[in-house]
Amino acid sequence: MDVLIIGGGLAGLAASLDLRQRGYSVMLVERKRYPFHKVCGEYVSQEVVPYLHRLGASPEPLGPATITRLQVSAPGGALLSAPLALGGFGVSRYRLDHYLAELAQARGVAVEQGATVTTVTYDLAADQHHATLADGRVLTARLVLGTYGKRANLDRQLQRPFFQQRSPYLGVKYHLRLPGYPRNLISLHNFADGYAGFSAIEEDKLCFCYLTTRRNLKAHGTIPQLEAEVLMRNPHLRAILTSAEQLYPQPEVINEISFAPKSCVEDHVLLCGDAAGLITPLCGNGMAMALHGAYLAAGHAHRFLQGHIHRAALEAAYTHSWQQQFGARLRVGRLVQRLFGQPRLSNWVIGGLRHWPGAVQALVARTHGQPF
Repeated sequence: MDVLIIGGGLAGLAASLDLRQRGYSVMLVERKRYPFHKVCGEYVSQEVVPYLHRLGASPEPLGPATITRLQVSAPGGALLSAPLALGGFGVSRYRLDHYLAELAQARGVAVEQGATVTTVTYDLAADQHHATLADGRVLTARLVLGTYGKRANLDRQLQRPFFQQRSPYLGVKYHLRLPGYPRNLISLHNFADGYAGFSAIEEDKLCFCYLTTRRNLKAHGTIPQLEAEVLMRNPHLRAILTSAEQLYPQPEVINEISFAPKSCVEDHVLLCGDAAGLITPLCGNGMAMALHGAYLAAGHAHRFLQGHIHRAALEAAYTHSWQQQFGARLRVGRLVQRLFGQPRLSNWVIGGLRHWPGAVQALVARTHGQPF
């Protein structure tokens, strides 16, 4: 085959649609079966809409919410509001990923669900990859894209430095229903050692997703206790969480979320989406970055598969494009993360930014891209 894509999230699905549209044979391997939930803020910047339209994958059939305003609160209750110049839309990963997977299959992508890639090796003499699945099958491809998300066993096999380091962060996500919550609003709320986001998605639902630390959870024992004793100290979180209906009994939880810098090429595998670098949830634009990363990877892959550039040039060009597009965003995201999560500092920063709208707009702009 021409391209093997490991991981069926947004980056993998968009890249599969893009490369198949260009005429290549593509297989996508996903360890779960669609549809399924993911820990994700489920807000997407409008910058991705032209690309989705070119892929024939407009989000409009999913009934997304239109997001035009941002609110950020401090633990003590101070609140700042700002318009989102570009805006975004809200849609669940449960629905969006399933939609893209069905489009990919209908257009000739071989979507292998419930399968796990255990190893990937590069054959220098043949200039191709061999990937072994957990069931023993071996796949051969001219090019491999790694789009498997925040953390996977392949990171261990590729000996990626961040995988050897413990990360203190964990993420939690629910879907809620709260009549009267503004459908055009994404709100971000700080608490001790963490922050939470709410935004509307399809139908009348809200996505509620938060980042905190294992230490915070260990100190309070359970997620419900953590929410009652820490999150609800923020009056805005308390007002929402005591009024909203939870739409499924257990949250989605993910551990070991690493915001450390990552490389976008490992052992000749092109990485994109969260596998290549994760923006902090407070900056809220990881879904758009995944789609933009797919666009970059597919474009460079096309030149390679057409024989216009050799593999070393492919990897250098993709690395340069990725850093140019996302490097500054991730650095700003890590800076913003350090400003929040500590009650005193959060109260001070938000109290000051309330009177400096230009600075708020500048921070938002630096965590978003331009339409592509």
